[in-house]
Amino acid sequence: MGTRKQEESTEWLYDVLAGIVDTSRDHLLITDAQGYIRMIGESCEDIYGRKKEELLGRSVAELEKEKVFYPSVTQMVIDRKTPQTVLQETKKGQKLMVSAYPIYSSDGQMRAVVNYSHDITEIMELKQRYESMNKQLKQFESEIEEMREKSQEGVVAVSEAMVAVHKVIRKVAVVDSNVLVLGESGVGKNVIAREIHRNSHRARGEFVEVNCGAIPEGLLESELFGYEAGSFTGAGKKGKPGIIERANEGTLFLDELGELPLPLQAKLLKVIQEKRLQRIGSTQYREVDFRLIAATNRDLESMVEQGKFRQDLFFRLNVVPIHLPPLRERPEDIAALIKVICRNLNERYGLNKRLDSAATAALLQYKWPGNVRELENVLERMMVTTDEDILTLEHLPREIRATTHEQVEMEQVRSHFTLKAVMEQVEEKWIRYAAERCRTTAEMGEMLGISQPSVVRKLQKYNVRK
Repeated sequence: MGTRKQEESTEWLYDVLAGIVDTSRDHLLITDAQGYIRMIGESCEDIYGRKKEELLGRSVAELEKEKVFYPSVTQMVIDRKTPQTVLQETKKGQKLMVSAYPIYSSDGQMRAVVNYSHDITEIMELKQRYESMNKQLKQFESEIEEMREKSQEGVVAVSEAMVAVHKVIRKVAVVDSNVLVLGESGVGKNVIAREIHRNSHRARGEFVEVNCGAIPEGLLESELFGYEAGSFTGAGKKGKPGIIERANEGTLFLDELGELPLPLQAKLLKVIQEKRLQRIGSTQYREVDFRLIAATNRDLESMVEQGKFRQDLFFRLNVVPIHLPPLRERPEDIAALIKVICRNLNERYGLNKRLDSAATAALLQYKWPGNVRELENVLERMMVTTDEDILTLEHLPREIRATTHEQVEMEQVRSHFTLKAVMEQVEEKWIRYAAERCRTTAEMGEMLGISQPSVVRKLQKYNVRK
């Protein structure tokens, strides 16, 4: 009778143990002291890709050779007689954090090994994505810092198109060839001209800029070439040197060259060819040595065909053409431009303002018909008219908010999941996981690959009780 009760008790204990193994949140696997599987949870079928019946009775050493799982933490426990924790991979490609513990009888003999597995595949993938994103972010910040070191007003070159432009700038800066900068209004043609001047042997000379479309036609000739005293009604008593003379030993930048009248085109061509000029009302020639950079948003070749621009002057100017693409065609540059412009505005006005992620996303999505000049104006308007240090969507002009409404809504959702927040979530999971499975903070440090003091600090940070 006693034997029957004992058998029933043993059967009951086995059923309960089997139920625990099958229903445990951790994937449980129990072997005997020789490493043969005696019990295995149903959840292990998913991670190992084998049915329970295929695994029961098998040796962990054999399964390790077949790469069903590797390395075998159970075999490590059998060999070393101590608890072990390892990162394990399966044939299915799963990544597991596995801990195994020896079970001893009252006489000190090892009877079994209990193996606890926790699937961390998603956590590892998230960690890899974070590391990749962090690497890209550091590269981006490095590029921005490099541009900052070059110049406060230098050319921002992140996109392939602007990187190519920057290479041309570096090459032409060391020679005196005439340069023709082409592009839409506001695209930054004057920035290119200044960059060439700063990197040339004429950098100590003056950079003289004139907008040919901003000066009335009746005054443009005297402004460019200068005049002698009394040479025309209203002329000063002492005369005046022209803009071209001021550029002697420096760089002359003629912006909006397409607005230059035909008579002045002929006179400018002569100065370029001979490197000398006559002031209005003078018979004397004055030697001038300057580097010429011209820019226009107009199609000069079409103007030549229509007889509105001299062909010989066009050929003289078009030695090295530089085409600047509009901002909407190089969105990769926008984020870098925002950072550079905001930094310059903060320094200029003694501010400490920045954009939040949603506002930045809106600016990245906008098409910028006014190009870089429009971007600069928008940022300056926001920074000087807003009291808060953090500029948000509400501070953006209405037209920008209207054109990017859907994209910004999405970014507002994403803005709650910053890289830092995601990394802290991953870190907290690892800390809690280790705290549940390790007896001491020293064991946790060994498991996580960090020092014991770091473990203590992180336990306090995430309010995890050990």
